[in-house]
Parts: sequence; C-alpha cells; structure tokens
Amino acid sequence: MAEVGSPNSHQPVEIDYMELDTIIEEQFNRDKENLIMILQAIQRKYNYLPQASLIYLAEKIGVPISKIFGVGTFYSTFSLEPRGKHIISVCLGTACHVRGAQRVRESIQETLNIEDGQTTEDMRFTLESVRCLGCCSLGPVVRVNDDIHGRITSDMTGKILENYN
Repeated sequence: MAEVGSPNSHQPVEIDYMELDTIIEEQFNRDKENLIMILQAIQRKYNYLPQASLIYLAEKIGVPISKIFGVGTFYSTFSLEPRGKHIISVCLGTACHVRGAQRVRESIQETLNIEDGQTTEDMRFTLESVRCLGCCSLGPVVRVNDDIHGRITSDMTGKILENYN
C-alpha cells in the first residue's frame, strides 16, 4: 500500500495495489474495453478516483493516462476529488426551483457550513446541485446517496441530515 495525499483530502488515501490488481485483472481481465466499469469499481472502493490509482490503471491496461483522465472528467458520475461519505444532491430543476429548492439548498449550506460542490471537513457530506432528479411531482427534492426526500422545506433539512452518520 502507498499513501497518497490528494488536494482536498484531510487525510492521506491509502492505495491498495493488491485490491486494484483484483479489480483490474480478476474482475475485468485487464480489458481496456471495460474502462468505465473498472473506473466505477475503483470509485466504489475510494468514493472518488485517486490519481495514483488512475496512473496504475493506465500502466496495467496499456491505455494513455490522458484517455483515462478524459473519461474520468467527462462523465459526471466520476469524481477526481475526495467526496464525503454521503452525497447530497439538491434538485434545482424548474419544478423544484419554483417550489423553493434554492431555500432548501441554502439551508443545507448553512447547516453544514459548506458551499455547493464542497465537502465537509469531517468528510461526512458533499453537496452538489443537479438539474433534475426525475421526481418533479415531489419537488423540492433532495437525494442523499440513493434516498429521495421529496416535498421538503428548508426547515426540514437538519432533521433529514441527522439520519446520516
């Protein structure tokens, strides 16, 4: 294992190269056609794509690091920055916006003392605004990880966040 510090991390990330080998070689047979699925597996392991793991992946499957970074930055599902244990997505689509989503987001920002796109110091939460979660009739909507919270108001956000340790 190697320790690699990342720009926004508060703790070094330990890269487990044996586990990366298991992902790359055993699960995906070093097949560069499986690049997106390999990146998804790495992100599931670390909750983001550490730079050292991407460099290692490039060497193992024979793909230029520039292509791997290109894929990692193109798809919004991937993050090259450390993220919190819980990802909070606030829908700011039209239906949610007209029902007060901006106030909901501001309440979360105030509660967690972070801005949109930031992660709390304790690495517990990352806040992100999204354009649509596909739950327009439930607006305003907040998703925490895979949990959808609909018809919420700004004064409900603290209670919702208390449920995530």
